[in-house]
Amino acid sequence: MKQDRSEELFPVVDEEGRQTGSATRGECHRGSMLLHPVVHLHVFNSRGELYLQRRPIWKDIQPGRWDTAVGGHVDFGEDIITALKREACEELGIIGFEPKVLPSYIFQSQRERELVYPFCTVWDAPIQPSDETDGGRFWSEQEIQENLGTGIFTPNFEQEWQRLQTAFLQNLQGRKNNMTQLNQNNTL
Repeated sequence: MKQDRSEELFPVVDEEGRQTGSATRGECHRGSMLLHPVVHLHVFNSRGELYLQRRPIWKDIQPGRWDTAVGGHVDFGEDIITALKREACEELGIIGFEPKVLPSYIFQSQRERELVYPFCTVWDAPIQPSDETDGGRFWSEQEIQENLGTGIFTPNFEQEWQRLQTAFLQNLQGRKNNMTQLNQNNTL
């Protein structure tokens, strides 16, 4: 059975993302609370549905639950964008996407502490999940809302879903304000 590599080396960072050291995956995931960076990519299609991956049963954290489309650790010595592109290619076969930056935050569970760098993109081309996932599919906002709190999603995804909705509402409102201003300028 496939499993995570507990000796994989991660950077350890402070709350501003500055590297302060390094630790293995095993050290980071066994309750040490060493803050380590991760990247998330939320993949929407043009209909507004959100792609979620199902975590394989062999994962050491949250096996079998639905989670962010792409989520992965930043390797020691790797920058955030390189990690994002690597993970998107490895997990879903997505290359050439345009990521939109969302606000970073710290996620903490009983086992670990992560500095999360989330991004989103719109993608209508085929998605080819790798064996790093247990497949995935697009979910409507209603499907996600109906399943929150039932235990099928990772706690991290549920927390990030609230942040994601806020970011998109702000982005949508900003676009509406820009269109209103543009329309007003054109009628003068």
